Amino acid sequence: MSLEELNARVRKDLAYIAFGGKDWVRPRVHPDGHVYDVVIVGAGQSGLGTAFGLLRERVSNILVIDENAEGWEGPWATYARMVTLRTPKHLTSIDLGIPSLTFRSWWESQHGEEGWEAVDKIPRGEWMEYLRWYRRILALPVRNDARLKLIEPLPGGIHRLHVEGSEPSSPHLLARKVVLATGIQGGGEWHVPGIVADNVSRSLYAHTSEPIDFSRLAGKRIAVLGGGASAFDNANHALAQGAAAAHVFVRRSELPRINPIRQMEYSGMIEHFHILSDEEKYEAMAHFFRHNQPPTNDTFQRACAWPGFSLHLGAPWLAVREEGGQAVVTTPAGSFAYDFLLVSTGLLTDPALRPELKLVEKHIARWKDRYDAPEPIASSVLDAHPYLTPGFAFTSRTEEGDSLLHGLFTFNYSAMISCGLSASALSGMRYAIPKLVSAVSSQLFLDDRKPILASFYAYDEQEFAGHWPAAAEVAADGG
Repeated sequence: MSLEELNARVRKDLAYIAFGGKDWVRPRVHPDGHVYDVVIVGAGQSGLGTAFGLLRERVSNILVIDENAEGWEGPWATYARMVTLRTPKHLTSIDLGIPSLTFRSWWESQHGEEGWEAVDKIPRGEWMEYLRWYRRILALPVRNDARLKLIEPLPGGIHRLHVEGSEPSSPHLLARKVVLATGIQGGGEWHVPGIVADNVSRSLYAHTSEPIDFSRLAGKRIAVLGGGASAFDNANHALAQGAAAAHVFVRRSELPRINPIRQMEYSGMIEHFHILSDEEKYEAMAHFFRHNQPPTNDTFQRACAWPGFSLHLGAPWLAVREEGGQAVVTTPAGSFAYDFLLVSTGLLTDPALRPELKLVEKHIARWKDRYDAPEPIASSVLDAHPYLTPGFAFTSRTEEGDSLLHGLFTFNYSAMISCGLSASALSGMRYAIPKLVSAVSSQLFLDDRKPILASFYAYDEQEFAGHWPAAAEVAADGG
């Protein structure tokens, strides 16, 4: 099957499920302009999948916005530097149960069934090409180069979104519901420890989430701080681009060997995590954070194969200083000088760190507001996460905030403690998107239930046109 044939199959499959039926949501009128029923912030895999899910539910007055240029949304073509995805290839995600929309169908349309069997893990660049195709074939309503600056609640359950970009339209959008499908950093910010940021020049380090010109690092000695998969991805990438050396420093004395995500994928935890008690959720996520996610075996072996690669275990950075145009790193094993530092220390999650939430974040309930964790597992990192409903909606810590937060949903990594990995791991998308879509559409319905019910009670269109006795029988009887 060619790609053209697959495109035709997708269109037929969508016709079979009556995709694109009449919208049921009642339009809102506002003096400041058009009111979208839903605006989705972020056109990566989460945002695109959410848009498709809403369209399937006949909620079509929607818009997806993204700050990046078309085809460059999400991490896959920007700061993600792994060779392949870490998710097992057989797991489905944003296809939402439509076989022709799966990555496998897209891949086989170009490489055949044998080509699929030959794939170990999905190549990162090919995943991005699949997302681009997915957006095109579904004709999803996306506006690129549109950066959300601020969410401003208005009376009547409407939010004004302050947006900047080159689009020649209004700098404001109006929406009844807002879904923050803003990825791994969307619930906070990337974190550079003060031991680095406060002690060396900005030209000597970069967080691995940043755009980095690796050609400038050719022939250089590089230190990588962090023991997660991203640290090894970036070490590999630097060495492949000509770096003389890449040394990975890990605080632990041994790399983690267990990947809890693999167990969660087949145990039912990803799809059912939201029904656990608060105590069980917190304990499970504390356990997950303790183990974290190790590098894949192929990534690790690829790094070890480079002559310039070195791994320092049990080597926390005790001090960092600038000396002679280099960064000098001190560990329990001594001091080492490098030309550049790559910081792979992840992120901090807290709604207070998000500028778009400036007007409402003080009302957003955090886990520390709703659950007092026992001392052995209590964590300020977990406590700062927002406390969400099972449908990914913010909850309020104040009565005043109830109306201000109504209609705001967060479908990014900040949902981990409340909803598990369903919104933060590709393997959870097939379960999470329907929950989110159901929550958003249900809220739209409940908001308008009075006029909807009034229309139901007033409905008097006659459908049945039969009469008894039938006219033909009356004639036959001589009536």
